[in-house]
Amino acid sequence: MKQVSTDKAPAAIGPYSQAVVANGFLFTAGQIGLDPASGQLIAGGVEEQTERVISNLEAVLTAAGLGWGDVVKTTVYLQDLSHFPTVNELYGKRLGAARPARSTVQVSGLPRGALIEMDAIAVTK
Repeated sequence: MKQVSTDKAPAAIGPYSQAVVANGFLFTAGQIGLDPASGQLIAGGVEEQTERVISNLEAVLTAAGLGWGDVVKTTVYLQDLSHFPTVNELYGKRLGAARPARSTVQVSGLPRGALIEMDAIAVTK
């Protein structure tokens, strides 16, 4: 197992890795809308947090030499499922032609009061 990390995504806020590579797959930790520089949740609502979450995941993928085209599965955790249309639109724009399998679930709470968290599984090259 190999750990992957980058300073272009928030540092882990607990005893875990930003991502690990194992058996030909990259497994990312869940990303919330933390600013990598300050470590604080970004200002704004679900749109701003979604953009930051996707950017954070993108940075982790890039650190592993991968991109959205290598992602086979994402899981999106929403504090309020009514945000799904907004998140879905931003997700589609940012991922471009990539269409990994996806699950979206509503949760009762996320770290630091975040509105969205997302993780990804990618196949390594």
